[in-house]
Amino acid sequence: MDFDLYRPLEEHDMLRESVRSLAEAKIAPHAAEVDEEARFPQEALEALVANDLHAVHVPESYGGAGADALATVIVIEEVARVCASSSLIPAVNKLGSLPVILSGSEELKKKYLAPLAKGDAMFSYCLSEPDAGSDAAGMKTKAVRDGDHYVLNGVKRWITNAGVSEYYTVMAVTDPDKRSKGISAFVVEKSDPGVSFGAPEKKLGIKGSPTREVYLDNVRIPADRMIGAEGTGFATAMKTLDHTRITIAAQALGIAQGALDYAKGYVQERKQFGKPIADFQGIQFMLADMAMKLEAARQLTYAAAARSERVAAGSGKEDLTFFGAAAKCYASDAAMEITTDAVQLLGGYGYTRDYPVERMMRDAKITQIYEGTNQVQRIVMARNLP
Repeated sequence: MDFDLYRPLEEHDMLRESVRSLAEAKIAPHAAEVDEEARFPQEALEALVANDLHAVHVPESYGGAGADALATVIVIEEVARVCASSSLIPAVNKLGSLPVILSGSEELKKKYLAPLAKGDAMFSYCLSEPDAGSDAAGMKTKAVRDGDHYVLNGVKRWITNAGVSEYYTVMAVTDPDKRSKGISAFVVEKSDPGVSFGAPEKKLGIKGSPTREVYLDNVRIPADRMIGAEGTGFATAMKTLDHTRITIAAQALGIAQGALDYAKGYVQERKQFGKPIADFQGIQFMLADMAMKLEAARQLTYAAAARSERVAAGSGKEDLTFFGAAAKCYASDAAMEITTDAVQLLGGYGYTRDYPVERMMRDAKITQIYEGTNQVQRIVMARNLP
């Protein structure tokens, strides 16, 4: 399963059809229950693993599907169309493992990417802390060298899929005097002594994806679990986000598409004043605006994915930072608007949990917040204008 960005787009269309069929058959039926019960979407994980869609970004040399950035976007988009919580399985597997792909040693890649590719383990990403959110360089988690090991102490907050993932990319301070240049990255395993988790957060949306604190209490790990050289962790974290913000844009696209699809069907069936409400010009204008914003967001996201792929291949321009931030920011803003309008189109029905657009509106909100708030994205864009 090797999806080359430069091959005809028909191959990506085939991928989309395949993932959509799978999502509708195996993931959609459980989406409302997963949200209502705030439980991990195990059915989705099993379906994605069985079809090699849980971590399509892993290179073939490590047993992965070798999917390009656009193919990864399409997988996440199509899963998010029916269940945003489930789309965080492929999305966060990429977020957590990409630092290893970008900066890890060959030994580290073989050790951790192969189990990920097989579906034997999931990966999470530990950057944020209770007092270090947008200012990630202000983190306090420390890693102290002790012979051939490092000892980690600290707390990470807002960690997606925490407790379910087996592996965690953890950013920690190794030299407090150097601020961002004194931060290093490590792979921590769930089974390492001293690793524990807080209670799941009670969230507005994406309730099926557990978000928990990760506690590191004298966690002693081999020094060869450092990702890249000491002091390069923060730079690796920022490079990672350049690529993975595009996956959040993809998630936003999927949520918005799901809401638009449902609203289109509803307005054709709902009758008032003797005719379908789809016949009213006011409704038509709303749908037109929703579709226009969605398609604009999709084109920007796919353009960003193309840049991500070229940068990964070593031939891209240095404007990925702008395009990654722009795609995430625009697509998530559009998703919030589109899902809100979908609720409006359903009227009182849209405000109830009996219809999926209410869930989609709640799920869309987080895409404006995580992997950098949209206010931060605008700062990033302003500093990296193409």
